[in-house]
Amino acid sequence: MKRLAVILGAAESGVGAAILARKQGFDVFISDFGTIKEKYRKELTDRQFDFEEGRHSEEKILNADLVIKSPGIPDKAPLIVKLKEKGVPVISEIEFGGRYTSAKKICITGSNGKTTTTLLTYHMLEKAGYNVGLAGNVGQSFAWQVAEKEFDYYVIELSSFQLDGMVDFKADIAVLLNITPDHLDRYNYNMQNYVDSKFRITQNQTAEDVFIWCSDDPVLKLEMEKRKIVPHCVPFGLGLPPAEGAGVIDNNMIINWKQNIFTMSILDIALQGNHNTYNSMAAGISGMAVNIRNEMVRESMADFKGVEHRLERFLKVHGIEFINDSKATNINSTWYALESMSQPTVWIVGGIDKGNDYTQLTELVKKKVKAIVCLGKDNSKIMEAFKHIGIDVVETQSMPDAVRSAYYLARNGDTVLLSPACASFDLFENYEDRGYQFKNAVKEL
Repeated sequence: MKRLAVILGAAESGVGAAILARKQGFDVFISDFGTIKEKYRKELTDRQFDFEEGRHSEEKILNADLVIKSPGIPDKAPLIVKLKEKGVPVISEIEFGGRYTSAKKICITGSNGKTTTTLLTYHMLEKAGYNVGLAGNVGQSFAWQVAEKEFDYYVIELSSFQLDGMVDFKADIAVLLNITPDHLDRYNYNMQNYVDSKFRITQNQTAEDVFIWCSDDPVLKLEMEKRKIVPHCVPFGLGLPPAEGAGVIDNNMIINWKQNIFTMSILDIALQGNHNTYNSMAAGISGMAVNIRNEMVRESMADFKGVEHRLERFLKVHGIEFINDSKATNINSTWYALESMSQPTVWIVGGIDKGNDYTQLTELVKKKVKAIVCLGKDNSKIMEAFKHIGIDVVETQSMPDAVRSAYYLARNGDTVLLSPACASFDLFENYEDRGYQFKNAVKEL
């Protein structure tokens, strides 16, 4: 008898999981509680899948032999609780894809910088001529690629939500960039639960595998002292380079990897700023660990183009520079953005708050910000946090209003920075939608 795989969520990861499940001989049923996007509905219809939207038919779902759920559905959701009580395995699309490929997997996580590091690592492997796929939070669904492509390597960006749904999956090379409070609403507001989630990237690794981690990150440092990590551990930081790992001497990034020494001036790296030096080190060690030649690592770091919606210098209007950092959905990302500002800045902030502590930004705001434009359905917490600083704080509830307000508050030579520090779902579909609306509104000025 055929086994039934139920897919919960019909976006990129769900459709990919459905395609792979069918290829592996499962009967497949896809259920999405929301509205399925047109491109995914067409894909499911064209391939004649059995699917539903706007509801979850429990009697059908609870009969599953295996459930693959979207990372956006929390483990606390009543349907997931019922499935687990019934003993039905509930896994992530990444876990599912990993069961059907023998490709080498470079997996990257962290609270900040993971997209940049993932894209830079992928750029490096692709430039070096490797047969490589890009998956996880970026690129096409991992399961989809496993079903329809034959890659030898994957570079996979993993969120804590994806890691939570992984059981037997193993990274050949695991990268953990940093851990700062994020998504705590999903972790019972307990930081240790979130830390444990991030460290799942090392689960199932053997002594033959590699774990690359940032030795400057206080949370990681403390955690590494407490844990027994099995794989080969390779640290990186801005201090002196360790015997194996990466560091900086006199503005030169130095990576030591198995008797191979790589050196490059940090001024020659395409991505500037300390946080990008970290990202480049992590990508560089990953590249060297899969035997990419030093010259190719150097070229990749020098010509990498960066990430859309991450400190993207978009346009100058009447001498005012507009920067799109819509991807900054937590306090730490915004901290990096504000820290890298060199001109007086009008800061657009707001959205769905994930338990943010804005006091962490107070000193930077005093130093760098001349006015604040709040953009969200509920801006009260942000207004309260910064009202005593003595700068203009304006409230808006649409992107065109926010951009116009920022434009009127800025002067020739100033910067307008969209770096929301919050999730986007109150007014936008996602952070990309928020970034595109920002860019469109700037073009309209």
